[in-house]
Amino acid sequence: MSDTYKLIAPVVFGIESIAAEEFRRMGFDNVRVQDGKVHLEGNGNMLARANICSRFAERILINVGEFTATTFTELFDGVKSLPWERYISRDNAFPVTGTSVNSALFSISDCQSIIKKAIADRLSLKYGINWLPETGAECRVKFSLLKDTATLSIDTSGDGLHKRGYRRMANGAPIKETIAAAMCDLAHIYPDTRIYDPFCGSGTILIESALMATKRAPGLNRYFAAERFDFLDKSVWREERTRAQDNIIHNVDFSAVGSDIDENAVELTLQNAKKAGVERYVKARVGDIKDFAVPDQRMIVVTNPPYGERLLDVESSEELYRIMGERFVQAQGKKYFIISPHDEFEKFFGRNADKKRKLYNGMIKCNVFMYFKNGQVRES
Repeated sequence: MSDTYKLIAPVVFGIESIAAEEFRRMGFDNVRVQDGKVHLEGNGNMLARANICSRFAERILINVGEFTATTFTELFDGVKSLPWERYISRDNAFPVTGTSVNSALFSISDCQSIIKKAIADRLSLKYGINWLPETGAECRVKFSLLKDTATLSIDTSGDGLHKRGYRRMANGAPIKETIAAAMCDLAHIYPDTRIYDPFCGSGTILIESALMATKRAPGLNRYFAAERFDFLDKSVWREERTRAQDNIIHNVDFSAVGSDIDENAVELTLQNAKKAGVERYVKARVGDIKDFAVPDQRMIVVTNPPYGERLLDVESSEELYRIMGERFVQAQGKKYFIISPHDEFEKFFGRNADKKRKLYNGMIKCNVFMYFKNGQVRES
């Protein structure tokens, strides 16, 4: 019987429930939501599946253990009591990083040193050696001290899962891939959706929507740290990549159309769509929001307009919202999903949203303003 791992998936604040539902669809049991993270359990195949297929998680961590620690002695003893030999081989490198929030143990550097020594003592004892070479694959240890509760974990992802591999270059202030995917999930993307983004930038929203419409796993073409871990059978990665490949829907009746005032951004969108393997579904052209015309067909606008804290001064962004309100007309079959940090976005846009969803774009608190009542949202 395969080992079962307790996993933690950190997510952007505000999309925890979206990520949890995705994990349930993947086949995970015991999915539990906490602020900024989702807890789940699964075997090696499920661990690989979470990395390859999750659109919303920032990374996948193995939860090695939790305990209360108010002193460095309690921290050392607690860490040393955990089964590190289950995950870290005698030659693995194991760098330690972490955070401390509202904890008696607030010195990150001291905590790093103590945790590193405790793990080394445990491994030296278990492997019967006095020196750990750390010349092998890197097995990153992460700690979180929150209100004196220590959580120790191992990172299985390596680079953050928002790094799909298609966006090696980006324009100024791009939206994070996981947030773009969450906006597309809120908009209910289907294989026959027509989506528009009049501020397409490097094309992230368009590409994430195309990946979603074709059921193409976002991590299908990238590497994960756990692929070099000795305790995970290499076959799970082959099996899960094959599964993800088999799940792709080909030749869907989907289109994603973007425009941007910057010619370089348009070219970047097309390049990134090709890297992502969805170039047949993504089109982009140079265009100003003042000239945007809502097409006659059923359609969805999902967009991340520039705003004061990113690219424009506040007054310019407010004028932009006024123009958007004029161009994004209310009509049957038209839906709009707009992310903005401006508290008075609705005032300048000219009408109240049918629904709002609070989330964080980096350190910036935002809302996704949803206008759909005239568009008759289809429930998934």
